[in-house]
Amino acid sequence: MMEGELGKLLGGARRKRLGHGLELRLLSAREVLEARREAENLSRDGAERALCANACLLARALERNGRPVYGDGQEVLEGLTPGRIEALAGQWAAFHREENPSPEDGAERVEALKKAWSTRLRSAFAGVCSGVWGRSPRR
Repeated sequence: MMEGELGKLLGGARRKRLGHGLELRLLSAREVLEARREAENLSRDGAERALCANACLLARALERNGRPVYGDGQEVLEGLTPGRIEALAGQWAAFHREENPSPEDGAERVEALKKAWSTRLRSAFAGVCSGVWGRSPRR
């Protein structure tokens, strides 16, 4: 199953437009783990860990025209200011929370999202097997 198909199946958006051709993409669990591992290699102590983790996450999530803007977390650290990294990582985190609710978000929010995901337009003839019965009899 392709990523786009999976996004449709799960009912949520997979990308968020930021403007100027930039998009944030939701990451798979594997990609998040890879970003964490890369961040561990970049950071020298606990004080650097958050900035490096956000940079590595953005290296995978920030795209322009469907292609990554940065090759890795090191490029993000060299190309963006700490404030910009923090702001973009915050936008990604908010987008992630919108599309992947947690039980910690509160039962009302989770139930509302579940209802929204299950409500979709359907054909007026969904489930009707008119071919088996042939034409309707004249009155």
